[in-house]
Amino acid sequence: MKTIKGPGLFLAQFAGNEAPFNSWDSITKWAAECGYAGVQVPSWDARLIDLATAAESKDYCDAFLGVALANGVEVTELSTHLQGQLVAVHPAFDDAFDGFADPSVHGNPKARQVWAVDQVKKAISASRNMGIGAHATFSGALAWPFVYPWPQRPAGLIETAFDELAARWRPILDHADENGVNVCYEIHPGEDLHDGVSFEMFLERLGDHPRCMMLYDPSHYVLQALDYLDNIDIYHERIGMFHVKDAELNPTGRQGVYGGFQAWIDRAGRFRSLGDGQVDFKSIFSKLTQYDFNGWAVVEWECAMKHPEDGAREGAAFVRDHIIRVTERAFDDFAGAGTDEAANRRMLGLLPEGTGR
Repeated sequence: MKTIKGPGLFLAQFAGNEAPFNSWDSITKWAAECGYAGVQVPSWDARLIDLATAAESKDYCDAFLGVALANGVEVTELSTHLQGQLVAVHPAFDDAFDGFADPSVHGNPKARQVWAVDQVKKAISASRNMGIGAHATFSGALAWPFVYPWPQRPAGLIETAFDELAARWRPILDHADENGVNVCYEIHPGEDLHDGVSFEMFLERLGDHPRCMMLYDPSHYVLQALDYLDNIDIYHERIGMFHVKDAELNPTGRQGVYGGFQAWIDRAGRFRSLGDGQVDFKSIFSKLTQYDFNGWAVVEWECAMKHPEDGAREGAAFVRDHIIRVTERAFDDFAGAGTDEAANRRMLGLLPEGTGR
């Protein structure tokens, strides 16, 4: 067994134009002061990282890592959640998702997709330059508008969507394989990869690609009423990353999983700061430890109520208290009798080897 690394913090929800959140140097100092040992980096945020340079320059990456280490944190992973989203966009969402892309490709879905693929590949190359073996992203979505359809879906619609999704991602995954980096898709409503079955559909079309992995975030499973502990038992060999995020689902006679188009604070299902929701993190940390999860426990703060800086500081302590330092010996070693094979055979009533039964 391995001790899970952490606590780490995903910086996407904290980066901003005011100090200490507006530069790589100051935000890493702040994260360390909050009690974090690592940070996950949103690769799209130019206030924190120059992605194009990181993809090309090992010297830049060494300096980037050096600033973090000098301030007391490691870089856990890079993220392309926004760029990965743009690898596959249904036309219904074109206008909404243009804001994630460089202005030069706004209004041009084909050019935007090319830009997004290049961005994800650059982040994978940068991960290699930093010696990081896992990368966080979204799958994007072609089929999501048809997740709960009326009228019914025409035959073959979902199959065609997943064929296309896999075709778009295969070159990226092959690039990841060449660079020794796992691509960890956050399993998330709004993405075509939103649960275990949809991940399996994708993986099958990729021929069980060795670099196709999951980013496990139990909050998204709570909001779907999905068994997030059984999910670990089923997919632990494909779980390459872990977001520690809490949530609650409190259905009423008026609303349930879909939330009635309400704001987050008024939904039956909503994200909460760590310890304020319904997720059984003791069992999650136990299962991931049991299955030798070899990664970081990274806090992703999202909450409908609590101030983000309070959530961040509380989250560091919460994760630290849940990480299980694995034992180096069995609890009953003290009772070992020091037997050997001959003694074992005697205990079983067997004759010495070579003397018959």
